[in-house]
Amino acid sequence: MSGPGRPAETAPDVAVPAAVSSTAAGRRAALRRVAADRLGALRAWSARRRAPLVDAAVVLLYLAAAGHVTSGLWLHRDRMTYASNDMMLFEWMLARAARAVTHLENPFYSTALNAPDGINLMANTSVLGLGVPLTPVTLLAGSQASYLLAVVLALAGTATAWYLFLSRRIVDSRLGAAVAGLFCGFAPGMISQATGHLHMIAQFLVPAILAVVFDPRTDRVLRRGVLLGVLVSYQVFLGEEVLAFLVLACGLFTVGYALSAPRTARRLAPAFLGRLGVGTGVGVVLLAYPLWFQFFGPGHYRGLPFDPKAYPLDLASFTAASRQSITGHDSVPGMLSPNLTEENSFFGLGLIVLCAVVAIWQWRRPLVRALVLCTLVFAALSLGEDVRLGGEVLELPGPYRLVSGLPLIDLAVPARFPLICVPALAILLALAFDEVFRRTPGGGTTEDGTTGGVTTGGGRVPVRLLWTGAVVAVLLPLVPTPLETRPVWPVPEFVASGEWRSYVPPGRTLVAVPPTRGSEATAGMYWSARTGLAFTAPGGYFIGPAGPDDPQARWGAPDRPTAVLLDRVAATGEVPPIGEAERRQAIEDLRHWRAAIVVQGGLHRGVPVRETLDQLLGPGRDISGAWVWDVRALVD
Repeated sequence: MSGPGRPAETAPDVAVPAAVSSTAAGRRAALRRVAADRLGALRAWSARRRAPLVDAAVVLLYLAAAGHVTSGLWLHRDRMTYASNDMMLFEWMLARAARAVTHLENPFYSTALNAPDGINLMANTSVLGLGVPLTPVTLLAGSQASYLLAVVLALAGTATAWYLFLSRRIVDSRLGAAVAGLFCGFAPGMISQATGHLHMIAQFLVPAILAVVFDPRTDRVLRRGVLLGVLVSYQVFLGEEVLAFLVLACGLFTVGYALSAPRTARRLAPAFLGRLGVGTGVGVVLLAYPLWFQFFGPGHYRGLPFDPKAYPLDLASFTAASRQSITGHDSVPGMLSPNLTEENSFFGLGLIVLCAVVAIWQWRRPLVRALVLCTLVFAALSLGEDVRLGGEVLELPGPYRLVSGLPLIDLAVPARFPLICVPALAILLALAFDEVFRRTPGGGTTEDGTTGGVTTGGGRVPVRLLWTGAVVAVLLPLVPTPLETRPVWPVPEFVASGEWRSYVPPGRTLVAVPPTRGSEATAGMYWSARTGLAFTAPGGYFIGPAGPDDPQARWGAPDRPTAVLLDRVAATGEVPPIGEAERRQAIEDLRHWRAAIVVQGGLHRGVPVRETLDQLLGPGRDISGAWVWDVRALVD
């Protein structure tokens, strides 16, 4: 359609030369050239008119793929992924972001969990960049719907962002960009992370940041630098780990490209460095307070509660099938990755061979050389300090040993480095699509007069068809299945209905058991998320300091003797001897937590836990699907 002052677009015309050669051959050659020019112009015009429809169709494809991946959770709302603790964590973070918006609370800190100390949310994966925009959804539909929508938007948004970046900046082939975007959003590593790590799959700003950092234009340095600073700052509130990987990848890519094309690098260097400088300045201003709060605010910690070196990948994982793909199964991946959520390689032998062929074919291009460098380096780093093959440790030290003490790398989980390889491999595929579809127009006549096909025993086969078939053959085994789910204990009606309110006065807490430790000690966090942070509870699943005077990182709240005792009972099912010392300690711990009631919902070994609490606190009561101990008289 045409707008004001803009004439309606019409098909272009190509004028026939006024004079052509008088010879028959000359006239035919001239007419062929005119026809070719006109056909090319018509194709370009038609492509421009179809582009918005193509873009819309691609985005709908990505949304459908994300809906397919999360379908089990949409259809069965009483289930969670097998990384249920992580899903509970992010549900709570989304609910907390909504509460911070509606109650104008500090978004970087909360006392709704880990009573009485609270949690430094900036020092945890609070995903405020998703939680704040999704506040209306969280308020209207709850934390579970908000979480599932966040997963859909993260996967489809990442794929869309890469498609737009590639189709606008790197390649002309929209099909190549669409396939590459699909791989970036739904590669095995992304699906594995989608089982519980929302901050790792929210990568939709990464292509935008790259587009600004590596912009070939040398003007408007200030404007683009400011944009870079804003984008990087927002990425901090989506996931700092992804940003750290992006910084490492950009640094190595820049070195590789500069070595491959020094003349171009020198020409682009002033604008490149200028944008980085301005972006850094803007980022420092925007992130000064949030980062201060993260590293020095209440609840800050030092280091990590685990050793990153203990999370490498097996070399065989790169050619294996992940359990979340149509060709995967549960037996092999368990040996090749540190856990269920870290199957970040699993590319398959076919894809690796195909990308190697593309790299050799296009090796003359500096972009390809830099991409290959990034792929090889980060794939090698993912193997950790000792290379493993098929579960067996080889007498071969891993390259990770050389750099494990460097900043950023020392805090990164080695198994996640292949996530950097995903877009690198995708770009190689897009470049190959672009080359094939530009040089061989459907098996017809090319610019040099030859036929765009390959001779076989049955005739000529279009190169486009061969290439597309090869890509389908290597990517089809990686097609993801819906995320695996498992049932979870429902929120007790006593909690969900708000009946607990008559027992818990202001300033007091509801203690879910086990309160602070163990695999089932997330009930309080889960109930809190599903009720919109309606009550305050001790414990939770987070990273915090080991104690008031010990900033070393640990999982969850510092241990209390009663929490340790109840966790042991929940894990073993054995009721220990309970005496006056244990009862006095329980009262002291409940006072520390400012408890009003103790609530037990569904537990796998619930009977022994209930019997233990009866001995500690007196008989509990079954109220609306939960066992409740009113401890106000004991604590006051």
